[in-house]
Amino acid sequence: LAELADSPELPDFSLLKRLARDQLIYLLEQLPGKKDLFIEADLMSPLDRIANVSTLKQHEVDKLYKVEYKPIISTSDQVCFLIRPRIQTVKWIYVANADKAAGKFRRYKIIFTPQKFYACEAVLEEQGLFGDVTTDEWAFYLLPLDDDIISLELPEFFRDNFLAGDQRWVRTVGSALHLLHSIYGPFSKIYGIGRCAKMAYESWKEQVEEGDTKARQAEIGNAFLIDRDVDYITPLCSQVVYEGLVDDIFRIKCGCVEFGHDVTSSDKSVKVMLNSQDKVFSEIRNEHFSNVFSFLSQKARNLQTAYDKRRGMDIKQMKTFVSEELKGLKQEHRLLSLHIGACESIMKKKTKQDFQELLKTEHSLLEGFEIRECISFIEEHINRQVSMIESLRLLCLLSITENGLLPKDFRALKAQYLQSYGVDHLLTFANLRQLGLLVEQQPGETLTVMESKVGKLVNDKTAGKLTDAFSSLAKKSHFRALSRKLNLVPKSDEEYDLRVPRDMAYIFSGAYIPLSCKLIEQVLERDSWTGLEEVTKLLNGHEFAFTGSNGADLRAKSDAQRIILVMFLGGCTFSEISALRFLGRERGYKFIVVTTAITNSSRLIEALLGNKV
Repeated sequence: LAELADSPELPDFSLLKRLARDQLIYLLEQLPGKKDLFIEADLMSPLDRIANVSTLKQHEVDKLYKVEYKPIISTSDQVCFLIRPRIQTVKWIYVANADKAAGKFRRYKIIFTPQKFYACEAVLEEQGLFGDVTTDEWAFYLLPLDDDIISLELPEFFRDNFLAGDQRWVRTVGSALHLLHSIYGPFSKIYGIGRCAKMAYESWKEQVEEGDTKARQAEIGNAFLIDRDVDYITPLCSQVVYEGLVDDIFRIKCGCVEFGHDVTSSDKSVKVMLNSQDKVFSEIRNEHFSNVFSFLSQKARNLQTAYDKRRGMDIKQMKTFVSEELKGLKQEHRLLSLHIGACESIMKKKTKQDFQELLKTEHSLLEGFEIRECISFIEEHINRQVSMIESLRLLCLLSITENGLLPKDFRALKAQYLQSYGVDHLLTFANLRQLGLLVEQQPGETLTVMESKVGKLVNDKTAGKLTDAFSSLAKKSHFRALSRKLNLVPKSDEEYDLRVPRDMAYIFSGAYIPLSCKLIEQVLERDSWTGLEEVTKLLNGHEFAFTGSNGADLRAKSDAQRIILVMFLGGCTFSEISALRFLGRERGYKFIVVTTAITNSSRLIEALLGNKV
């Protein structure tokens, strides 16, 4: 309890929801009278967290439709579209608009969220629709998924930014940062690493200079911006903390998970909100899976004891028990049985896949041991067609940890993969190579020789641009060197007690400390990047640190100083969130994680498949 008393209070993020809801209502009111609303499929879940159907109905939304890219059947005189700024959706609206030809007049409104892009308006103009349609933007940037997790719900950010090099979302991230900054007070310091993080910071800075900044009581101390491509290893590893496992197996969507009949042991599936309000979940979410079952059975015993209390009660006590305790116990009972069901289901699925073997291979790759055995394991995985995504994930882990594959291994594994899963994955391999996730070691002239040649050019200050071009050309993983410098792989000679974790490595069974979280820890410890020069060089640089405007007034806000915002550009995993929560408890910090979306190994790989449109 002393620990709890000591930890600072988190800011209240429900304000973000209220703001978003009020703005949406304001936009709907601008089409007075009854209207039909078409909502893009991937906005359904976030919208539901902000304004449910009854709220929409109160503002004269008559019928709700999902955007399904087929002809519009609405009979209403007013149609409103709530969409992401995607060109294909705008084109569909044009095709769907057969009204003009039919001589029918309706009012159309398109609400883009979180912002409108010039390209979308250009499409409207091209189609001659610009005059008939009013457009607006709903600046809904941030969805609080829990007390300490906020998501932009932009899963496409990762592919658009890192693969396609499309920087249109950078300003969105800057605006999200600006919103947090303007509501929760000025940050005292901002650190970051990664090219995108740097651009997002610049975009935010511009917006701060445009707006008026009144001195506000700061509720957040430091902010940390990190690009996903700084650390690909962590999201490629199998998750073994409870919340991560649930996400890997059942897919948590917008803070909700749907448990099927294998969990509920009835013919109905159940939707569950997974957050700190769920008393059972909040105690097991960050635990290593091996502890979860014993915790749940202990909880079940305590619950039984609480139920048994009613034996031998008199009427008055019984009345109090029913009015005060019973409802809570029943709720807890329901949640407990769901999480026990989920655990059983996870155990069944994971023994089937030989989970232990898989983890052993991952751990060997991270430590750099028995690489030939790992390669045969991966080959077998590919040839047995266990899972297309898993096979790619293991190939990427092998490539990053080994700093590229030997040409003969690369050719053999690629050929086997294409035979097993289809030639259309040639494009997938090209995508993975572009990101440096799956590359072939260059034969003959090693990079070091090239580096020394280029090095001569680069020493010249004017050739600053050249180093940049070179670092992207040689998207090299320096995992081994980073691992040594930052101690990412704990010594495996001593027993690691997963019940009492001693460092962040517990989230990977004690085998590996996530690089992203270790960087954050090191920078906060030093209060700068000083002393980490060798590390940042291995990570292609782009690190920065800026002191905010409220540097002088720190005494009064010692609590806010211990609240740290970490923003992941390109997705963040539940394992990383668990690791940061652990670090926070150890050091007396509270972390708020803001991410463009929640990711895991499957989502990361799926975003890079070549057969995606």
